[in-house]
Amino acid sequence: MKEYVAQRVVAMVPVLLIVAVFTFSLIHIVPGDPAVILAGDQATPERVARLQERMGLNKPLPEQFAIWITNALQGDLGVSPANNYPVAKQIRQRLEPTLSIGVLALVLSIVVAVPLGVLAAWKVNTWVDRASMIFAVLAFSIPVFWLEYNMVTLFAVKLEWFPALGYEPLSGGIGPWLEHITMPAIAVGIISAALPARVTRSTMLEILKEDYVRTARAKGLVEQAVLVRHALRNAMVPILTMFGLSLAGMIGGLVISEQVFAIPGVGQLIVSAVSNRDYPLIQATLLLIAVSYVIVNLLIDLTYLYFDPRIRY
Repeated sequence: MKEYVAQRVVAMVPVLLIVAVFTFSLIHIVPGDPAVILAGDQATPERVARLQERMGLNKPLPEQFAIWITNALQGDLGVSPANNYPVAKQIRQRLEPTLSIGVLALVLSIVVAVPLGVLAAWKVNTWVDRASMIFAVLAFSIPVFWLEYNMVTLFAVKLEWFPALGYEPLSGGIGPWLEHITMPAIAVGIISAALPARVTRSTMLEILKEDYVRTARAKGLVEQAVLVRHALRNAMVPILTMFGLSLAGMIGGLVISEQVFAIPGVGQLIVSAVSNRDYPLIQATLLLIAVSYVIVNLLIDLTYLYFDPRIRY
């Protein structure tokens, strides 16, 4: 087991290095001099030179990368040229809304996808199975912004159950906090549950045909115990893998949701940084998203130890 954990942790190192190189290269891949773009067309050569020196663009590329990665490992992500404010502080101030919606959306997607897939496999070729898969196909096909605008129209404008825009910090109370994140979390969670639900159904169908499942039923175990204890646990490895793969789509959904609901999160910060061509902020946010994605997938790999004894031994 220790070897498995060590292998997974060591395998993260080259992945994170590639992510860091790609993120750093963005500022040089874009056509034109970043300092000229940030300074504006009317900037003097002296101002452009000062900006190049301040951003370290007048140094060789290997030295630039070494300085950038060293500072990033120390938590220094640079200073935004747009407002002369540290990038790390800007991201820290925007993390709470994004994490709140993301965690709630992930929980909702698990709560929806796993029971739906298990139920569809259990009642295969019945109206329950067909209804579940129709829901999954629709959730996969519907754009998240379309669903969110319709939710705003119904639940915020007509029924007035939830606020249409804005965000209330957790420090302001659990009730207002939940009211502001419920609609975006439900929209992102439903969209993200589509593929895992279908994978859960197909995996469960294969496992329910196995000999050990028939043996468990022959021993007189109740159907719920057979489904959960014997079938679902053995199906969790591909299901967890699919949740890890769907995380990228969930991150994209969060960016759109923060625009629709005017939530001041990291997604809105990314859109603002791209609009202002704030390269240090773009680099930092992309690096944060990529590292978070790699870490979450590492945690999913480590959960395999619990569900699959063959990995432990």
